[in-house]
Amino acid sequence: MSGSFKAAVNGTWQRWRFQWSADDALVFRWYYRFFYRPKAGSIQSFLDAYSKQTKNFRVIQVGANDGITHDLIHKFIKRDQWQGVLLEPQLAVFARLQQLYHKNRQITPLRAAIGEQDGEASLYKIAFSQARWATGLASFNKEVILQAFASGYVENKALAEGVDIPAAETDRITAESIPVISPATLIEQYHLDHFHLLQIDTEGFDLEVIRLFAAQTTLPDAVIFENAHLDDEQRETARKILDENGLQCRDFGKDTLAFRPVLQPLVPGA
Repeated sequence: MSGSFKAAVNGTWQRWRFQWSADDALVFRWYYRFFYRPKAGSIQSFLDAYSKQTKNFRVIQVGANDGITHDLIHKFIKRDQWQGVLLEPQLAVFARLQQLYHKNRQITPLRAAIGEQDGEASLYKIAFSQARWATGLASFNKEVILQAFASGYVENKALAEGVDIPAAETDRITAESIPVISPATLIEQYHLDHFHLLQIDTEGFDLEVIRLFAAQTTLPDAVIFENAHLDDEQRETARKILDENGLQCRDFGKDTLAFRPVLQPLVPGA
């Protein structure tokens, strides 16, 4: 089976799945409510247990993208009617996030990134594709995208999608001016003085998000961030900040879960 055919089949499935979720289709909700079982020992098994035991679950997600593709928390938001704010700064992707949750009034999609102060910033992103693999690379750090080119990741994904990579860097990478909101403003504006989970996926900016929330707010009982784009020193700094705020850490592949001791019985291997 060719890569392009696999990509076409996967693309069709992803479109159906997105539409079923956006429509709150009965088959979609029933599957996750009655049949879904997370893999034992996974970070999803923690989220499943945490969600089931917590009433009026509230989340802040930083870097929500389209809200469903490779998204750890989407199924739980839909299944258990989570409340909260999902932040995604990219304009085109944000439109899909809004569509996905337009029937879930307890969820507020917000077109913004997190920063120290309210304002605007430049976000670097792939210029020649709007596929999920491309929008998922968007970062404040241009080096993250350059490294994705150097490693062959972009070439492989573009080949599977069937798009050509432009020769000029200016046609490969673009910058989008995006709104920025501080954690303090976010908490105040959306009345999130108490929330249960901070979910972060910002392609290398995760440490800064942790640092900003720790400085401006009280961290929730659980924080999930992507460690894959952090070097050893950055990972250690993130762990130190979280430890100073009373959270322990456990890695699950490319993701790290930080949790307060009260949640330890729910954490696989803790």
